[in-house]
Amino acid sequence: MRQVVLDTETTGLQVEDGHRVIEIGCVEIVNRRRTGRTFHQLVNPERDIDAAAEQVHGLSREALAAKPRFVEIAPALVEFLGGAELLIHNAEFDLGFLANEFQRAGFDGAILKSGCGIVDTLALARRMHPGQRNGLDALCKRYGVDNSGRDLHGALLDAQLLADVYLVMTGGQATLSLDGVGTSAGSGGQDNNPVFFDRTGISLSVIRASDEELADHERILDLLDQHCKDKALWRTAGVA
Repeated sequence: MRQVVLDTETTGLQVEDGHRVIEIGCVEIVNRRRTGRTFHQLVNPERDIDAAAEQVHGLSREALAAKPRFVEIAPALVEFLGGAELLIHNAEFDLGFLANEFQRAGFDGAILKSGCGIVDTLALARRMHPGQRNGLDALCKRYGVDNSGRDLHGALLDAQLLADVYLVMTGGQATLSLDGVGTSAGSGGQDNNPVFFDRTGISLSVIRASDEELADHERILDLLDQHCKDKALWRTAGVA
């Protein structure tokens, strides 16, 4: 199954007030493993950025003046999302802004719903942890995901953190496959970067059961023998 974790940064909070997307970050997950393939793009919003929003993400209109407009990067974004299930924290916010941008760019406004569905990870976290704080920072702390580099919000960084949180939160692993090869798409382009892991010198620790633990194990097997029609499988298999 292919999933894409998506996050945006914007010029302000209300799309109804004409605010625009200024950054998009996406992280690909296939069969519950991060592949290393990403999409990241800064966007020229062609308007001012609210001071409060700039304090959150640190992006100014001047810094984005030379970046492409959304209409220029929309085809690459559509291709990257291509039929994936989208994972978005507070999905209503990001989807509202993206639907507006796609409509302005001449795309069908329902394009975001043409994949395999949308999972709002904020709603999921609230169901799992009712009455608790479920912002991204709180979830990182709860699940042991390192967010020490998150001084400012950033679409790609937040998508990467959310990918790790989601995988841990839903019972999966939150790291790249050891034998996987990842590719990344930066600024709308493609860049193939193999990911290698040096496993030389790695040894597994073997912790053997103590005599007391072995005796407890035998007592449990005795109980199983008494209450089961056949002997305990541990004994019939010769493991004990």
